[in-house]
Amino acid sequence: MTTAINLAGSDDAPRALDLMQRYHDEAGLDYDDAHRAAVVLPLLDSSPLGAIWLIGPARAPLGYVMMTFGWSVAHGGMIAWLAEAYIRDSVRNRGIGTEVLHAIAVSLRGADVKALHACTTTDIAAKFCARVGFVPTQGALMTDVL
Repeated sequence: MTTAINLAGSDDAPRALDLMQRYHDEAGLDYDDAHRAAVVLPLLDSSPLGAIWLIGPARAPLGYVMMTFGWSVAHGGMIAWLAEAYIRDSVRNRGIGTEVLHAIAVSLRGADVKALHACTTTDIAAKFCARVGFVPTQGALMTDVL
């Protein structure tokens, strides 16, 4: 299976914001549209602090992945945090999320990102991250050293 993933840009804002709202509603996160816009618009406008990838067809994406970037002494360079990942309920459990996160990890490794981190606060998130290659490192923190 090959799933299309595209680095999102400012033209993708309506689709990214819609997917974020779906995820936040489903997860019970009490964020409003203004909060989502404040988070996502700088990333869509080429901020070096993070990126968003849309998954699937450009006109009707199946989901998204949001990463933020930082610097780590322990890892000796740039790291990425998996901030959010969402796949529409109707297409879950088909390996799309695993495939996409693996492709993003390969791409980030090529850009000299040293590790991916995820804070997993649910069993579902922990199992998903484990399938992709993250390992528990400290409490709810899981890491995939690239």
